[in-house]
Amino acid sequence: MSEAPRRGWTVWTEEIPAQTMLDMPPDLSKKVVNFLSALALEVGGAVDRDRRPPGDPMDDLGIRFSLQIPGEPVVFEYTVLREIAEIRIPVLVWFL
Repeated sequence: MSEAPRRGWTVWTEEIPAQTMLDMPPDLSKKVVNFLSALALEVGGAVDRDRRPPGDPMDDLGIRFSLQIPGEPVVFEYTVLREIAEIRIPVLVWFL
């Protein structure tokens, strides 16, 4: 009996950050989605190797981090949910 392949890390965006992304120009929104998708893989790789995920830590537990998307007026916070291999975006700020 073979084992099912392990599901990769995913990203979940809360309602308000998702609405913010919908309000952005399409090219910026696409960049943000691509960045967050790539970040989920990067975070997963770091966590799976017992390394600190990218970004500035916002707690002492290694769960909450903040980042700015390089070259873009977008800052966000994310949380690491190791047990379900997911990052969540509860806060995303777009500076107009």
